[in-house]
Amino acid sequence: MWGQLLRSTVQLRCSSCRVLGYPDQNLLHQQVRTTFILKRRWPPGLVKKWRDPSAKRLRARHFVYDLVEDTDTRKKKELEVILTDFVTGIGNRGDRIIMKQDTAYHKLLLPGFAVYASPENVQKFSHLKDDEHKPKYSSPFVEKTISILQNMNVIVLMNKDIPWTVEPWHIRMSFRRAGVHIPEDAISLPEEPICGPNMEIENKFFKVTVTINNTEKVPVKCVIHHWSTYISDKLPPAEDVTEEPRMPVFPVAESERGFNANSDLTTAT
Repeated sequence: MWGQLLRSTVQLRCSSCRVLGYPDQNLLHQQVRTTFILKRRWPPGLVKKWRDPSAKRLRARHFVYDLVEDTDTRKKKELEVILTDFVTGIGNRGDRIIMKQDTAYHKLLLPGFAVYASPENVQKFSHLKDDEHKPKYSSPFVEKTISILQNMNVIVLMNKDIPWTVEPWHIRMSFRRAGVHIPEDAISLPEEPICGPNMEIENKFFKVTVTINNTEKVPVKCVIHHWSTYISDKLPPAEDVTEEPRMPVFPVAESERGFNANSDLTTAT
């Protein structure tokens, strides 16, 4: 009987320790870094030179404090890091980036894409900028730009009544209509000219090459769509621009169905 009572008492004590917050082996003890800057509302007077400071008793009013600053609400300084690898939308290897502490810690430092910009690391990773191997992209935003352009089907509106030949400014205007601004000298058309009006190439696609920062080249699909000012001659609008066009304008040049858009991406040397 006494053994059962003792065992139940020990179990009760262990459970009560966990409830009351006493130390337990399964608990994780971690220091909380909180600092409050205070000042006395009524500071105590000075002590004579020959008197012992501990002999002077402080009164209750001397323990009334006013809050000067809560360091938890203080704006944290931005953190400077050195990139050890290319990061999309941030920078290339060797770049020194200044970011918010939380963002830099979770997105760069923890995955191993960057190190702290300490004097030792600055000297250690200084060779990354002078590396013989060129960076993967000419800009932090090139990879995302390439992904957007490769997934676009740009509608090129051409007149149904007046003869025309596709020129770079037609493509530039079509890109601007789609929300992308590209300079005219960065657009390369196919070698074979595209002339019209020609209803045989209606809703057919061809590829133009867009050069980014005079370095990266990416193929973009453009779809021919005839437009007329006469209501009776108007064609149904090409609403679904994301749908893959059925036929290319140049069947011979585009006959290889194993074509991969990523293989056309080249970097000028």
